[in-house]
Amino acid sequence: MSDTESGRRKSRAKIVQRGPVQLRGDRAVETTTMDQRLLDRRGPTDWVHTDPWRVLRIQSEFIEGFGALAEVPRAVAVFGSARTPEDDPEYALGRKLGAALVEAGYAVVTGGGPGAMEAANRGASESGGFSIGLGIELPFEQSLNEWVDLGLNFRYFFARKTMFVKYSQAFICLPGGFGTLDELFEAVTLVQTHKITRFPIVLLGSDYWSGLLAWIRDVMVRDGKISPGDLDLLFVTDSVEEAVRIVVEAHRGDEAESVYEENVSW
Repeated sequence: MSDTESGRRKSRAKIVQRGPVQLRGDRAVETTTMDQRLLDRRGPTDWVHTDPWRVLRIQSEFIEGFGALAEVPRAVAVFGSARTPEDDPEYALGRKLGAALVEAGYAVVTGGGPGAMEAANRGASESGGFSIGLGIELPFEQSLNEWVDLGLNFRYFFARKTMFVKYSQAFICLPGGFGTLDELFEAVTLVQTHKITRFPIVLLGSDYWSGLLAWIRDVMVRDGKISPGDLDLLFVTDSVEEAVRIVVEAHRGDEAESVYEENVSW
């Protein structure tokens, strides 16, 4: 055996365990211990932006979300544009929708922002219902609206999306932008692939949504990108009453579950 090979073998014999991670060879050279690096406050702070630290942040978002929403009664998620002004008819529609969902026995969950989201939260809150907002950290400032009773702020869209799907029994989409479309197609994909069942998706406002639906039918179905029956996953209406009826009918026969249980403190 040559001196080079002997030296390489000796180098490979060095093993360091760093928690569940094993380091061998030249990578096993440790000049400090984990405790020392933890307790030594000197040095750069860019470690808070590393992927292992992000994993803990992601974990904490799921834990906080599951903990806060675990006892939330059955709910419907309402999506729509944050840019909808208060004097817009779509704002009035969202407010009416929030109230109607509460009347039907549902809590209302939104993205917690302004515009159409605020309208739905406001309608639910003014009707004495449970109004929930799941906010997201954005480059521009956007705080939870004042009509949110229970609010959570998320750093990561995927953690927030999980909460919407896990703790909602239906999605209702008011006219909105990319964020609304993102949530819409996330839900449609999950229903199409049977990841979630008995989960109606309602588009409120036929004038706004008709162009999108026409493209889905005339292009996606025509070219075989989706099945003709996939169009049936989306319900379109201009009526708040019809939207709520679709949700209620989808869950008819479910085990009775009141939103207003005496043992649930809001």
